[in-house]
Amino acid sequence: MVKKEAVILLNMGGPNNLEEVELFLTNMFNDKNILTMKSSLLRKFIATMIIFMRTEKAQDIYKQIGGKSPIVGYTKSLVEKLQTKLGKDIVVDFAMRYTPPFASEVIERLNKEKVQKIYLIPLYPQFSTTTTKSSLEDFEEQYHLHGDNAVLVEIKHFFQNRSYNKAVISRVKETVAQDKYEEFDIIFSAHGLPQKIVDKGDVYQKHIEKHVEILKNMFKDESMNFNQIHLAYQSKVGPMQWLKPSLDDTLISLKNKKVVIFPLAFTIDNSETEFELDIEYKEIANKLGFDEYRVCRCPNDTPEFIDALCEIYKKMK
Repeated sequence: MVKKEAVILLNMGGPNNLEEVELFLTNMFNDKNILTMKSSLLRKFIATMIIFMRTEKAQDIYKQIGGKSPIVGYTKSLVEKLQTKLGKDIVVDFAMRYTPPFASEVIERLNKEKVQKIYLIPLYPQFSTTTTKSSLEDFEEQYHLHGDNAVLVEIKHFFQNRSYNKAVISRVKETVAQDKYEEFDIIFSAHGLPQKIVDKGDVYQKHIEKHVEILKNMFKDESMNFNQIHLAYQSKVGPMQWLKPSLDDTLISLKNKKVVIFPLAFTIDNSETEFELDIEYKEIANKLGFDEYRVCRCPNDTPEFIDALCEIYKKMK
């Protein structure tokens, strides 16, 4: 008898509607990988304060991009297309860290399907304790509580996967379109991280920098000769020190006023790409007198990304 397998994509999730914004923030800021203090009582207190201050503002953000996060819709489409590609003998599903569908309900479906081997693929190209580790830990904890006897197989990063990077290159080409690469600077914008988390041993920054070098070499191979290539970090909040340089400072420093932004840390578009990059930073660029400010879409459910996920799954076997 052939053992039944499942491929489960893991992501942070996002509100499916405005009422879920508070749930999203509550689960995020009560995550011990996000607020890293040892005291659970202190974490809960700080989380409560953050949620109180941020909920209304976050709801306003989601109102501007359709009343929900785009991440769930794109992920559903990705799962459907990956299911078609892999065939009906393999179960393909997804679990979100902070909003439905949660790991527990996905595990319930896997139990009914009598799945005996589960391949976990976090949809983060680079490893971080705040994303990859958090999502894997959550699924594994829930499986130990509610699961059957399947073997869990995990991958922790895939930024070096050439097929995935071809999906990135394709999005960049799509954004530049018929124009000349030499006219544009490109900024790889990665989600920021507090410096203290990196100082404790998180490898995220190292992975980001290695990823940029890989893509630089691929640009050369493709004769995509940008004027200059930059790395910057977005989404800083609070007074503590975060990874530098910030995207704000990088935009201010550019002499060339034609720029392409690629969201390096995301595979699926979300509020950080469709609102923060596409709306907020675009306003900053306009005030700074940019002639062109273009944001690449994430790989989302493109054929190239589906091919990459198939390859990643097969290499895990």
